[in-house]
Amino acid sequence: MAPHRRLLSALIPAQTAALMLGAAACGGSSDTPAAADRPAWNDTAVDAVSRPVIGSGFTASTALGRDGHLQTVVSDVRSGKRLWARPAVISGRPAAMGVAPPAIAGTAGHTVVASVETQGHGTALVGRDARTGAQRWTRAVGTTFGPARCGTLLCVSAQTARKSAAFTVLNPETGKPAWHMPGVAEVEWAGPGRVVVFRMSAHPTVEAHDLATGKEVWAFPVENALGRGADLSGGWAFGSVGDTLIGYLAPYQTRANGPLSAFGFFSLRLDDGKQQWVRKRLLRVYPSANPAVSLITREVDDHDRYGGFTELDPRTGRSVTRLTTSGTPKATWWLAFPDNLSAVGFLAHDQPSLMYDLRTGKAVGGHARAWSFCTTTPAPLKITGQQGFYPIAALCPYDLKSGHRLDAAQAVPPSWYTGAVDGWRVWRDERGGLHGVHDGDGTSPGMYQ
Repeated sequence: MAPHRRLLSALIPAQTAALMLGAAACGGSSDTPAAADRPAWNDTAVDAVSRPVIGSGFTASTALGRDGHLQTVVSDVRSGKRLWARPAVISGRPAAMGVAPPAIAGTAGHTVVASVETQGHGTALVGRDARTGAQRWTRAVGTTFGPARCGTLLCVSAQTARKSAAFTVLNPETGKPAWHMPGVAEVEWAGPGRVVVFRMSAHPTVEAHDLATGKEVWAFPVENALGRGADLSGGWAFGSVGDTLIGYLAPYQTRANGPLSAFGFFSLRLDDGKQQWVRKRLLRVYPSANPAVSLITREVDDHDRYGGFTELDPRTGRSVTRLTTSGTPKATWWLAFPDNLSAVGFLAHDQPSLMYDLRTGKAVGGHARAWSFCTTTPAPLKITGQQGFYPIAALCPYDLKSGHRLDAAQAVPPSWYTGAVDGWRVWRDERGGLHGVHDGDGTSPGMYQ
């Protein structure tokens, strides 16, 4: 699962931000195969505000209705046909985490979509038949950050605002608990018989538990890698590649000119939780791929000043390439990346911009296309009863020679942004429309996953 946590839609000028807050890839770039050969669909009638999720032939997202109320929207991932929609609510989720998506869980033929809904005077996690929307079960949760799939089961942290907060693993078909543990946790990886979670606390840990019984398999204190003084207010992100889990903790500054909290990247072996490498004082940049796909980072020196950009090998943590910022545009710039992440672009809107090849360090000439945020001044969502939430940030293509934005109507964002499930990629455009394309065979995480 891994990201939120941290202003999912925060847009921060790369050269002036106080901090970079925390939050892809599969089967082919967005340029191949030929568009005419790819099954694709568009649903521009929906106003999706969360990231879309995919599972068992379905895609689901949280959308905003014209009346200011949220709803869970479920569609067939192969055709884009809308199957059903039901009211949804936010209950205790911090605005910095963005709007939570629903969760799709269960086995084929028994798939459930779970989301948070109003129940009487409270809130409940409600499991509905993925194809029909018929209610299968409800479970009171009070405050929650939202549900997530964990293997074939369903996981949720409930009563998050109370000392009685608990992380619970549920049978998605019945809603009955399999096991629970105290505190708040987030699913970062799940495989046959095991789930790895990030336990949020004053001294956060990454833990592996037996999926059936909840028995702890291993635990790793994050501060063992990054040092004392971790603060989750800055955000975090995780991603897995092979038998490795890569974690990132973003910095946080409690007061002006104060010290930054511990931050950086670390890698753990999924089998036993052993640390494989750590790189402190490096920032995750935005937009960017999931840490397990590509690690293009920004350096911060011991005086908390920005440095250059360093590309790391996700498997070893070693530096592959380093770029300085001496050749950046004089105007305010934003990061931009091509489909294949082979270069770093410095986008100055509507002004000549620059891009540098990560392998050679040389400037890329001509009308190079790169992807960056569609807007750097997003408007907050007008959700009834909620403030401070923003939609998941969309990407648009730009011509780096001129700095002009290109037509995004027919452009398919890169897989490092969208992620993929069994070759299907679904994404939200800047107006909230949903789009799907099948242009590969694999499964991989996206920028917000």
